[in-house]
Amino acid sequence: MTTAAPPGTSYHRLARTERHRWWRPLLGSLLVLGGTFLVLCLLIGIGTAIATATGRPTGPDGLPALGALGDLVLLLASIGAALPFVLLAARWVQARPAGTVSSVLGRLRWRWLGWCALVSIPAVLLLLAGSFGLLALTGSADGDAGAADTGWPGWAGFLGALALLLLLVPLQAAAEEYLFRGWLLQAVGAFLRTPWPAVALQALLFASAHGWGTGWGFADLAVAGGVLGWLTIRTGGLEAAVALHVVNNLVSFAGAAALGQLGSDETAADGPWEMLVVSLLVHAGYAVVVLRLARRRRLPTRSPEQPAPAPGDPAAIADPAPAGSAPTGPALTGLAPTGPAPMPAPAPSAGETPGRR
Repeated sequence: MTTAAPPGTSYHRLARTERHRWWRPLLGSLLVLGGTFLVLCLLIGIGTAIATATGRPTGPDGLPALGALGDLVLLLASIGAALPFVLLAARWVQARPAGTVSSVLGRLRWRWLGWCALVSIPAVLLLLAGSFGLLALTGSADGDAGAADTGWPGWAGFLGALALLLLLVPLQAAAEEYLFRGWLLQAVGAFLRTPWPAVALQALLFASAHGWGTGWGFADLAVAGGVLGWLTIRTGGLEAAVALHVVNNLVSFAGAAALGQLGSDETAADGPWEMLVVSLLVHAGYAVVVLRLARRRRLPTRSPEQPAPAPGDPAAIADPAPAGSAPTGPALTGLAPTGPAPMPAPAPSAGETPGRR
């Protein structure tokens, strides 16, 4: 049996239910980290066995490697494994609906996710174009053309890699969001009413998880994590963060696949100051557009009075009505008062109008 947070609860406090105990977030974190680590070890073992059986050459660590694409597939799959463990920890350990990690409605708001994805596409294109443009202006652009694995891989190689990326990158990016902006934000929020310590902590851990390259790159990742964490609280769900993360990673990995650079060790953590400057502007612009769009769509940012309909329920097809509007549809089933039916209201005369990242 699961227990939801009281109505009117902010996103970062959704783990603070009647069944909350101080040890539940800690035990749930152990489940998430331990389960993800076990899956990672399992996938590495499977990959090593396949590489050994097929006679693949050894990598820098002395173990047989599957090549740039194969190793990347294992990495993306192992990160994506964190997603189900986050949902299981919320339900099994914290005894709350797993969907409350997604949003205040207890589910992922797919329509709102689609809107955020549309905003994310120009934002990511501006981020890449602006970064490369500023690097060119400052003379800091340094190509990696001397690498042995660079160059157009051909249509067969590119399309094959793109198919795998389309399958795994959304899972990997969503898993990172559910882990940092979801589980971690709510785990800290279960103890503190103010969201800012949780936003700052998850942003720093998000940057640290990508490794240490340059101070500028670390700051870039920390700022991105902070903005996405703030957006998650302001919009009441993970959709805005998931959309931007998925689009950004898909475009970046697709570009690397086209250039034959999937085996490159460089990440966002290695970025120079030029990328930080552009990233600050783009993330600020993305936040402004998303918040305005959320306000226009009257997006719920706190848990509603009634629990959100479960998937498959006819009421789950459309987003809930704005606050203050009369309930309609299946939600009224079984709520009619007993006794004689009231007289129907007269029909309006001609020309009279009746009163979601």
